[in-house]
Amino acid sequence: MSRPEHEVADIINRFGESFITSHQPNHYQLRVFRALSMCRTAALGGHKYQCDNCGSEHISYNSCRNRHCPKCQSAKQAFWVEDRIRKAYPLRHYHIVFTVPEVLNEICLTDSKWFYNHLFESVWDVLRSFGYSHYAIEGGAICILHTWGQNLSLHPHVHCIVPALGYSIKGKMKHIGKTGKYLYPVRQLSLKFRGRFMDGVKKYLARNDLLTDYREQVKAAWSKPWVVFCEPSLGTTEHVLGYLGQYTHRVAITNHRIVDITESEVVFSLKDYRDNGRQKITRVSGEEFLRRFCMHILPRGFVKIRHYGIYSLRFLATVLKSNARMVIQQVESTHERINRLIGIDLACCPLCRKGRLIPAGIIPRSRSPTSAGSNSLSMQRFLPA
Repeated sequence: MSRPEHEVADIINRFGESFITSHQPNHYQLRVFRALSMCRTAALGGHKYQCDNCGSEHISYNSCRNRHCPKCQSAKQAFWVEDRIRKAYPLRHYHIVFTVPEVLNEICLTDSKWFYNHLFESVWDVLRSFGYSHYAIEGGAICILHTWGQNLSLHPHVHCIVPALGYSIKGKMKHIGKTGKYLYPVRQLSLKFRGRFMDGVKKYLARNDLLTDYREQVKAAWSKPWVVFCEPSLGTTEHVLGYLGQYTHRVAITNHRIVDITESEVVFSLKDYRDNGRQKITRVSGEEFLRRFCMHILPRGFVKIRHYGIYSLRFLATVLKSNARMVIQQVESTHERINRLIGIDLACCPLCRKGRLIPAGIIPRSRSPTSAGSNSLSMQRFLPA
């Protein structure tokens, strides 16, 4: 895929100062902005390489490795998928998505860390209880949090991959979901999820003396039908994890969706799922774009991919310890692994396409703010080191 003309880093460099002045993001959000604005620039240093065939010199700047950066996720995603395939159960899996209604977004913004943790707890509690009630087993799930919609609005939802397998009360692994197209009835899942989640929300608001302030939102959430999306069982284990891998390391928006950056606006593309998924173009001000992007910066240290039940490390290390097989890891460098999984040979000379790039030196980090971007000089007094 060709390199995009516009990047999130360009938007931060152009509109970051005015956004920070007017919206005052927290310290951690500023650190994320700083990392994204300097990713793969001289500010982070890098390495010099020389082609052993044509003699040309090439510079590769270091990446920020921030999980919110659109430029740093493809390799992580490929590595995660391969690692999970090695440990996955070789059977059918189901894709289930739990979505929170938009009316609760205001409550989410009061304490997003608590809200997302409670969302995970509610999802697993529902799945676990259905496993016991329908099949008398301890089930399992790999759950992934997403917080955005196509237009960068706040849209918290959890993608779950649930295996057609569980640990029975007799102490044996038991296959489930042999009959029927779906693992659990969707309507019952929705009702149970709404009750479990809203019970926790009311207790949280009451505990913090906020129940009166958000009484209308709570009432509206109870009156709305909640959406739990469920797909029929997927294919092989490799297909399941490859499908799930599309969701693991996504960020709020990719650089390829940014169509243009003007003096005052950001133009980006989106899929309108209310109009049969048609591609459309939308415009927002630069500050509004960064405000929306900021909503999807997860709290520091928050775990967005979680393993439950028979997929949890605890279960694998204790219950299945006697049956665990030793996995011999293949010895290969990161570059070799990227080439094998993604098909990108980082050591191939981009000029002659024949030679190999040989390390020729290290470029130290630059403390000059001009190296991070054309407009980043004025942002240095806002962005923490």
